[in-house]
Amino acid sequence: MKKIAFLTTSLAFVGMLSAQTNPAITAWLQNTSIMGSHYIQNNFTPIQDADLANVQVVQYSANWAYATTNGIPAYTTGPFPGNPSIATDQNAIFKFPLLPTQNTGNPTPTNGGNIGVFINGVALFDYRDGVSWKNSTGAEAGGPLGGMGDNVWNRDAVVAERGGFDCAKGHPAMGNYHHHQNPSAFNLDLVPISTVCNLYVADGLYVIDSTQHSPLLGFAYDGFPIYGAYAYLDTNGTGPLVRMKSSYQLRNIAVRTHYADGSDVIDGPAVSTNYPLGRYREDYEYIAHPNDPDYLDEHNGRFCVTPEYPNGIYCYFTTVDANWNSAYPYVVGPTFYGNKVAAKVNTINEQVSTYVPSSGFTQLEMDQLNIGVYPNPASEFVAVQAGSMITTAITVTLFDIAGREVRKSVIAPGSTITYIDTRTLYDGQYILQMVSGEGVKTSKVMIAH
Repeated sequence: MKKIAFLTTSLAFVGMLSAQTNPAITAWLQNTSIMGSHYIQNNFTPIQDADLANVQVVQYSANWAYATTNGIPAYTTGPFPGNPSIATDQNAIFKFPLLPTQNTGNPTPTNGGNIGVFINGVALFDYRDGVSWKNSTGAEAGGPLGGMGDNVWNRDAVVAERGGFDCAKGHPAMGNYHHHQNPSAFNLDLVPISTVCNLYVADGLYVIDSTQHSPLLGFAYDGFPIYGAYAYLDTNGTGPLVRMKSSYQLRNIAVRTHYADGSDVIDGPAVSTNYPLGRYREDYEYIAHPNDPDYLDEHNGRFCVTPEYPNGIYCYFTTVDANWNSAYPYVVGPTFYGNKVAAKVNTINEQVSTYVPSSGFTQLEMDQLNIGVYPNPASEFVAVQAGSMITTAITVTLFDIAGREVRKSVIAPGSTITYIDTRTLYDGQYILQMVSGEGVKTSKVMIAH
């Protein structure tokens, strides 16, 4: 009996070791030192919070991964115009399957609240904000407006609440900071549609890069991975890098009386300036593109080979249009592809191991980050912004021409940018050094007041 028990334990341990290469374990951005921060209206200096950013610990068993997080990103959140709320500690443990499975029955609709988690521990919501049209009153109701709408013509949060998002395209719901859409800064889009980044530092989880396959951004509640906007054209991981496109398009309607499938439903408001086409989810229709692999399916995903999944897996994408503005259904939805088994749990009720990530970039990884330094020459500050995902901290040091350190800062994992104040430095040439693990990059900077 002892021999059998030992064999069973050994096989389970082997399973755990092989699981360490599973992105559901390895992809999370772990942090035990960097605190979150936030802006308040008309205060351009970030206020440090008392909560750790990103994910604090990752644990796993043979079948599950557990990410413990406060739900606070490393990038500064807020302000949220018209909303005095701030992001608060969610004290969450998220449980994800290591081997997600396809739902072969009726697909499960996405829901209000969390439908996934980004790799920095921040929640993903679907398109909705809880508001819908109420025919009997001729007005919207529900969600932040109070009351209850008909839940027939459901309002799109990305369209209706754009003015309340921060620079990273997020906002809180009773403190639960979340994204409904691609988590990159507004002013890094090709055509910005919000001016909030003009006043506050442009930052987010990552920067869209059309020359590289999107980084892995998170996981939906069915366990399948979420990527950004760009991927290989062919599902086998070959071909050019292309923008993944939503197969949903606006319907050609002037009144809201029927759904796209012809169903006669409770009337919504006629299309108008106040209620433009696209304000409600039901304004869209799904058009399949079976011969175009860069168009996604009805769940906003497809099967594909990615850098993290060389054998292939079903993937969701954060869809954007040609201007890089978010495109419905944005990330996941309106239904899940897989079986929705992930959840927020209070405790871990099984034996688990703790995953310890490697630290630092290789030189090749550092070279691929497309780090930009601007303005150059500089007078008041130097901004250092990565053009790709930052998975481990980068120390940024400014040296004078004699090699003396004069300033130091850090680009945190799950952030994209840091600033170095140069107002009190002498004019002249300086050397900016960026270091992470084995990776080193230097840049000359001129300071001229």
